[in-house]
Amino acid sequence: MASLITRHGGNAISAPSMREIANPTHEEAFAFAKALLAGEIDIVIHLTGVGTRMLIDAVSAKHDKETMHDKEAIIAALRKLKLVCRGPKPVAVLRELGLKPTLEVDEPNTWQDLLAALDSKLPVSGQRVAVQEYGITNSKLIEGLESRGASVMRVPVYQWALPEDVEPLRQATQSIIQGKMDVALFTSTTQVTHLFQLAKQDGCEDALREGFKRVIIGSIGPIATEGITEYGLHADYEPDSPHMMNLVRDTARTAHHLLEKKRTAASQTINTNHWQRIDMRWPVGFSSIATKNDQSEISNLKFQIPNLKSEITSSDSIFLRACRREPTPYTPVWLMRQAGRYQRAYRDIRKGTTMLGLCKTPDLSAEVTLMAVDRLGVDAAIIFSDILTVVEPLGFSLDFVKGDGPVIANPFRSRADIARLGTGDPMDLSYVYDAIRITRRALRPDIALIGFCGAPFTVASYIIEGGKSKDYAKTKTMMFRDPVSWNTLMTRLVDLQIEYLNLQIQAGADAVQIFDSWAGSLSPDHYREYVQPHVRRLIEGVKVKSKVPVINFATGNPALLPLMAEAGGDVIGLDWRVDLREAWKNLGYDKAVMGNIDPIVLFCSPAEIRKQTQIILDKAEGRPGHIFNLGHGITPDMPPENVAELVDAVHELSRR
Repeated sequence: MASLITRHGGNAISAPSMREIANPTHEEAFAFAKALLAGEIDIVIHLTGVGTRMLIDAVSAKHDKETMHDKEAIIAALRKLKLVCRGPKPVAVLRELGLKPTLEVDEPNTWQDLLAALDSKLPVSGQRVAVQEYGITNSKLIEGLESRGASVMRVPVYQWALPEDVEPLRQATQSIIQGKMDVALFTSTTQVTHLFQLAKQDGCEDALREGFKRVIIGSIGPIATEGITEYGLHADYEPDSPHMMNLVRDTARTAHHLLEKKRTAASQTINTNHWQRIDMRWPVGFSSIATKNDQSEISNLKFQIPNLKSEITSSDSIFLRACRREPTPYTPVWLMRQAGRYQRAYRDIRKGTTMLGLCKTPDLSAEVTLMAVDRLGVDAAIIFSDILTVVEPLGFSLDFVKGDGPVIANPFRSRADIARLGTGDPMDLSYVYDAIRITRRALRPDIALIGFCGAPFTVASYIIEGGKSKDYAKTKTMMFRDPVSWNTLMTRLVDLQIEYLNLQIQAGADAVQIFDSWAGSLSPDHYREYVQPHVRRLIEGVKVKSKVPVINFATGNPALLPLMAEAGGDVIGLDWRVDLREAWKNLGYDKAVMGNIDPIVLFCSPAEIRKQTQIILDKAEGRPGHIFNLGHGITPDMPPENVAELVDAVHELSRR
């Protein structure tokens, strides 16, 4: 851990907090061996690598006072059973012994993940299950197994204790209390327990908890986070994969921002030991060194106490300056779908709600929006919502079906449907405006917030098709054969979207983007005749009331770019199918551009990601007005660390 911290530019303070002590007697282990050899166990759950090794060593040396068994007898008996491993460490130990695990629990290897894996692949009802324990009993796991009909044998192997020399831990405690520590990293619940156990002995438990309000707390995973929370603290960062390398690397790349945010919050009397991102309040006149000193190297930014002399706002942001084609110290970057299923933190939030539920709960929508900024370090936030929320005020039923995506149960198919087409009250979407207000209040002032809507053609296509489509046959047929129905639908939709975007801007959106995900299915002639007039009216309806930048983005057909530019927009989004240099030249340099690396590049190595990033930056030629983005959105299976790698690459490679 210390070497990893040093490698990432930190000053490592190593404070051992725990040691393993074998149980003084091995009665439970001997009872396990007896049951094992008698064929009275069906499944063994191995929770740790150390515990697995200690258990095998204990029971293979001695079974009881009269009988001794060698290791081969124990291994032979285990080979007949189903072996479950909570992560890679017990797997490695079993393989050393020539044993093959029946089931390995996927990351992050929590007890909930273990139970879920058993439910789907190895039901335990009626099974005799032995659980190799470590430190303390996980009562929730035992209860979960028993509630599923398992007969459970607990097999404790070792206990945790404070280290023999507690002085380094005591010194670390005082460093936190005295404000001399910036980051504390925890890899187990026991570390937290022992830290507070020692603090209680020294009479400084409350002072330690108070000191943590100004220290970044990094947790290796959900189990450690649970322990941190139980002691009244808040884990500020948890990597998507529970490995020490990820913990150190990810915390290092976000620490400057998170520390600035947490200490600013503490100075505003916000209780940072018990808070959410939406609780953040930035002081009037806040100034971040990231915007105050544009010439400093981004990777070497240092924490700065808020400067109350010069107020900054989102209009000073790197992102908005690029939208206005003003010079910037580096190329700003944000990513479509930067909050999404590829992140475990997002999936955890989604567990308790539906997609529509998340969109319609302003606090959750704002929390997810802010989460992406904190974790990625991007230069703009985009409010978490969906392009299809606007269909409900028009009278359509919307649902998100697993495996099928959005489904509209009552599609618009003929002229007869005009009679049931609503006019659309934009206040039916007030939850979006509330989410924007909450986000803008909690978002760092120098980071822009983007609102959005779906482009008329794309949203109308969903309404007509009733969901996803391969050829948009129903949509195009109406467009060609029934222009009255088509234009009525598009007109009602655009009327609503004009008000929708303007109300987002009033709520605090600094820019808005129009997503035309399906326009690439159209020929230039058809786009010009059936779609462009409606897009133009939408953009004009926004620009007549506001000066915020409008981003016009479509995918699939580069031939539409000149027509999109004619329709309007301060920034033209480019997908990966077009050469950025040629596209910008053809559009004219009076337009800013956004894009356009192929999203699939993010499945490659860090070296390849940087190589491809440099290619896109070279095509932009350092010209003011380039905003880096993917050519479309992040996919659900994208490696989170690669997404962060792209953001870092853009910032580092584009520094002027």
